Amino acid sequence: MERRHMVSSSSYVHWTFTLLVLSVGPASAQNWPSFRGPNGSGVGVGSPPVNWNVETGENIKWKTPIPGLAHSSPIVWGDRVFVTTSVSGKPESTEVKTGWLNGTGDSATDSGPWTWKLFCLDKSSGKVLWEKDAHSGVPKIKRHMKATHANSTPATDGKYVVAFFGSEGLFCYNVTGELLWQKDLGIFKTGPHNGKDLEWGYASSPIIHKDQVIVQCDAINTSFWASFDLATGNELRRVTRNENTTTWSTPTVIDFNGKAQLVCNGWKQMAGYDLKTGEQLWNLRDGGDCPVPTPQWAHGNIYLTNGHGKSPVFAIKPDARGDITPEAEDRTPKGMSWWQSKGGSYMPTPIVIGDNLYIATDNGVISVLDAKTGKQLRKERLENAGTFSASIVGVKEQLYFVNEDGDVFVLKSDKNVEQLARNPMHEVCLATPAISDGKLLIRTRDNVYCIGK
Repeated sequence: MERRHMVSSSSYVHWTFTLLVLSVGPASAQNWPSFRGPNGSGVGVGSPPVNWNVETGENIKWKTPIPGLAHSSPIVWGDRVFVTTSVSGKPESTEVKTGWLNGTGDSATDSGPWTWKLFCLDKSSGKVLWEKDAHSGVPKIKRHMKATHANSTPATDGKYVVAFFGSEGLFCYNVTGELLWQKDLGIFKTGPHNGKDLEWGYASSPIIHKDQVIVQCDAINTSFWASFDLATGNELRRVTRNENTTTWSTPTVIDFNGKAQLVCNGWKQMAGYDLKTGEQLWNLRDGGDCPVPTPQWAHGNIYLTNGHGKSPVFAIKPDARGDITPEAEDRTPKGMSWWQSKGGSYMPTPIVIGDNLYIATDNGVISVLDAKTGKQLRKERLENAGTFSASIVGVKEQLYFVNEDGDVFVLKSDKNVEQLARNPMHEVCLATPAISDGKLLIRTRDNVYCIGK
């Protein structure tokens, strides 16, 4: 493993760095620091537009082309937007297939070298402030036909920016774009448990909790989560997980009774861990076999779902202990508030706004549940929905849900989920939008758009 430290060569460099950190601004609800924003909740503030038009420019603040191929989401801190990408030396090898593939899970047939990059944009204008090459070479693992070599969303705390490219490594920059350290965490053989010759690529995103960066690394050949000192890259803890199947889910940290608990989705091991000691607090198994959605934390419950093969939904108490796997469908184990064996989501992560838990599936079915009891309030399919890989995000008034054709469904965030608008981006879109300062940032196949009134 290689680690590089940046040492300022003069007080001028230190002064410039300090000035830029101050300009980026302190933590606030306007920041969207990692995948699905604050604590992975998907909930933003402000009032983004309901309607816009990319052809006429209505409510389009700016549009910035990003080279390469990536499904990673934009993140925001202060007046900066950060986004990653992977650029092929052979542009003809960057095909992405969308829609329902009827179970086909072949790997893409890319060839030649790629370059993994991190971009910093100005939030007010979309101007590229800087771009950095993190790594170049032939990908160590192939990607799924729908996927890219840059699926993982970066994370920032306003001072550091962390980009994770799976088998290509973990990289930490400061907000001026200087590389502080990097880690080679090995090769992650990522594919389905029942098709071990297939390689589908990496997707779990890093998260930052206080002074630590945390990654969940579940693959066929290895399974663990690890934490690193954000400033130095020193490895603080590595905890083996009883998984050894691929998980594409991003973990979540919850604070309960003064202790930080790391929650990881999984197939063989959905689990909560004491972040400080690494102790496993609770676990359960037998969900869907390709876990993707990020755990959610609201109303004193941890919400977990996965929807490939099986599609359960669990509302887990944070003080659960031991194995809490349900023994029968009509029994709620100690450690759970409620659970259901069906109705979960395969790709999109659910969202909790107010008292409602919204679960959106990859074929456009929206379920509204009472978050405290699990009672279903509504279930319906969006008209001419298409296929969805992006997760649902929202604010108090409305929800935003993007299909793979780039149509953004805007729904009222109440139990009736009335459709307010359908805004076409006219580009393929598998990335989850970001929300900041009443604006939507949508990453399409070729561009990042800023949508605001």
